[in-house]
Amino acid sequence: MKKILLASTLLFSVLIFGQEKSGAKQFWENLQKQCGKSFEGEVKEGAANDTFRDKKLVMHVRNCDENTIRIPFFVGDDKSRTWVLTYTNDRIQLKHDHRHEDGSEDKVTQYGGTTSNSGSSTLQFFPADQETCDLIPNASANVWWITLDETSFTYNLRRIGSDRLFTVKFDITKAVATPSAPWGWKD
Repeated sequence: MKKILLASTLLFSVLIFGQEKSGAKQFWENLQKQCGKSFEGEVKEGAANDTFRDKKLVMHVRNCDENTIRIPFFVGDDKSRTWVLTYTNDRIQLKHDHRHEDGSEDKVTQYGGTTSNSGSSTLQFFPADQETCDLIPNASANVWWITLDETSFTYNLRRIGSDRLFTVKFDITKAVATPSAPWGWKD
């Protein structure tokens, strides 16, 4: 009887713990809940002469499918930036898609990185990948991270070994009007 009880307890424990979602999966599902919504943000950290500071900043969680989330980031009238997040094998990749007004790719685009572990439900780190190092040698020491909780989404960049730090924080409790399509997209 003791063996049956022990075996049942072990099996029950394995089933319960085996069903827990990873930090990456929880983060992904929480971000997908924002799909279709737009939020205004503000620069929290950055150089004093940062040109983003005096412009309206809006993120739009515009396109979500099972493994890809695209978030255009508007800086005033500049609609050139889209954060592209991809979920694969319990890791999340962040890429920066930069476009010209005619929709063509900028020569500096598709840089970013992939998480090295599953992270947490509220925080994901993206160290620069080899493509980024080849494209922008000075960015080889870049680490991006995104935080997400019930009230805010933050996009952050730190260049390790320098004073470079950039943070923009979006209040996700207050949706704003959805902007028109970013450059290279069609409504």
